[in-house]
Amino acid sequence: MKRILLILALLTVSIAASAQLDSLTRASMDTTLVGRDIMSLVGSKVTVTQSSAVSSALRHYMNANYGKRIQGYRIRVFYENSPQARTRSESIAAYLRNQYPENGVYRSFEAPNYKVTVGDFRSKEEALKIYMTLKGIYPTAYIIKEYINYPL
Repeated sequence: MKRILLILALLTVSIAASAQLDSLTRASMDTTLVGRDIMSLVGSKVTVTQSSAVSSALRHYMNANYGKRIQGYRIRVFYENSPQARTRSESIAAYLRNQYPENGVYRSFEAPNYKVTVGDFRSKEEALKIYMTLKGIYPTAYIIKEYINYPL
């Protein structure tokens, strides 16, 4: 009987301590900052200065990794195997290269389908920004996880 009372007392103390710790954690968090970008908080008058050694090291790192492929996301805007698929994929790819020159546009053929994808996004959130605009033009567009080119 003493063991049962001791176990109940320990459980009660640990639950109370856990609840107190949880309430302290919540109280110290400023919820007005959740999800906000740091640059939106500091304003437009901030100047960032960085050593030329840092810039040089970053350029060297990016050049050393050029051509490597990493796991990321792309937006598939076209996937078809109709008789006109080749011509349609060429025109869609040309249009997208013109509209989104900063994002890679990739046209491929994997028998029997022609595919057109957009972007080299490291995160799904990056892909979602472009996806929302493309969804209006290409209602069948969707985000895929794929190996992407190393971003420069």
